Amino acid sequence: MASRGPMLELRAARPSFEESGMAPVPIDLRLMPGDCAVIECRDPGRATLFADLCSGMVNLTAGSVRFMGLDWRELGDRQANALRGRIGRITQRASWLDLFGTHLNIMLPQLHHTRRPARELVEASIALGHAFGLPGMPLSGPGRLSAADLARAACVRAFLGRPDLLLLEDVSDTLPPDAAPAFFAAVTAARDRGASVLWFARDAAAWRDYRRAVSAQMRLLDEGLFPIRRG
Repeated sequence: MASRGPMLELRAARPSFEESGMAPVPIDLRLMPGDCAVIECRDPGRATLFADLCSGMVNLTAGSVRFMGLDWRELGDRQANALRGRIGRITQRASWLDLFGTHLNIMLPQLHHTRRPARELVEASIALGHAFGLPGMPLSGPGRLSAADLARAACVRAFLGRPDLLLLEDVSDTLPPDAAPAFFAAVTAARDRGASVLWFARDAAAWRDYRRAVSAQMRLLDEGLFPIRRG
């Protein structure tokens, strides 16, 4: 793989407390292509806010957040939306629309951010669905799916479209054990083609089986982001 600059870089990024509720402390983080960093965070809401910060959705009072070398603050709305199309995300925040079938919920980010043909997205979604244990694309609304199948669908949506950055919030409580190998395989395949991964977990048990492949381990607290020395 050719050498490139950081995929995601936070340089003394100080989030606006008034707008986000995040502690206004400077945060530094650097992810190179192929890196996988685990951030342990017991508060799902804090993890979601940090993922928002990495996606350019939290205003800063100082510092910068860059994705693929681009500073989110220097981009217009159209450019920023297009760049977010390169991010795959699993979030604990409610992000399913019951007005549409689950299949459309899965494809909506790609339909909105990219120009990929719908047929191509359907085929890719079905293939990923099979890998995660779904019989195909769920047509019923998200509210009618079990928590396990909704977790499978969230994985399909996150990995669809060959994203360059994956922001993965903890799904260990809902993703069935038989889908864990597919999750690890999808993370590894994304890294092999140069994507970076930021994986949020409430404790070490959630990522224990992937421990040897992790590039860095950190802990997100009220006081900021801290590296954890690996033994």
